[in-house]
Amino acid sequence: MSMREVAAAAAVSVGTVSNVLNAPDKVAPATVARVLAAIDELGFVRNDAARQLKAGRSRSVGLVVLDVGNPFFTDIARAAEHRASEQNLTVLLGTSDDDPQRERAYIDAFDEQRVYGLLVSPVGDDLTRLETMRRRGTPVVLVDRDGHGTPFDSVAVDDVAGAQQAVSHLCDIGRRRIALVAGPTELRQVRDRLAGAREAIAHVPGASLEVIELPALTVLEGRAVGEKLRDRPSRRRPDAVFCANDLLAIGVLQALAYTTGLRVPDDVAVVGYDDIDFARSTVVPLTSVRQPREAIGVTAIDLLSAAAKDGPDHQPAHVVFQPELIERGSTVG
Repeated sequence: MSMREVAAAAAVSVGTVSNVLNAPDKVAPATVARVLAAIDELGFVRNDAARQLKAGRSRSVGLVVLDVGNPFFTDIARAAEHRASEQNLTVLLGTSDDDPQRERAYIDAFDEQRVYGLLVSPVGDDLTRLETMRRRGTPVVLVDRDGHGTPFDSVAVDDVAGAQQAVSHLCDIGRRRIALVAGPTELRQVRDRLAGAREAIAHVPGASLEVIELPALTVLEGRAVGEKLRDRPSRRRPDAVFCANDLLAIGVLQALAYTTGLRVPDDVAVVGYDDIDFARSTVVPLTSVRQPREAIGVTAIDLLSAAAKDGPDHQPAHVVFQPELIERGSTVG
């Protein structure tokens, strides 16, 4: 079934059918309704591959996140999808699982599909493949990564400041033996949060920071390290734990809360990062550093659209949101 047959059935031109599909605001509502009725009756499905060849670009946006199982990235993706739909765009989602090779495979696949643009939370610092994609005319926006010093637009949160807020809060409530439960330091977010924690500790006499690096930022990893901390002698056990994300913090809370002899926050205070929806409903409501997840997703699409509109003359923009510490029962009784 072709657009020509739809046009004949609706008694309009092929150009009008095209406008209904691509720019319905240019067509009278009654005509739009007539064309859509003809499409439904004939079972017309647009040949997007042919349209893509003609336009040189699809209406799909590729989004590659570190872990789609993390509600932080799920919320970003949902917000991006909603914003994209307002601009007649669709979002195709891939998760790298913190694996550079998997990330590269998704980028290659989206490049082959001639996506409208690419949103990506890079695993490492090698952005060569993204630079190649940008030079070919595909806009690229770094998500959850500050792009200053790169040719890419970016939207991020000041993770150094967020970690400073978390550790300063723990010190303010009297904690001095603080453990930082971190993920892989190949991730820029983890390195920035580590840097912020160290800066905060440096200003508090008698405070110490123990860094525990884990291979993944998951609940199971957090629970495993929480059990090890729980089983330490009291003199070697930290009196506070700052986790690089909420999933780790939830695991630590599970290990500490479901045991006898230890109380949260009396014996061990816990702070997470991201402030996902689960944070407020954990066994002990979790204090967390809030990132504006929805704003990140919306901003990413807006930056991408601006870059696509400007073309080769586009100058990259860098949006950095400020985090906010949300205090709950895991640090304040």
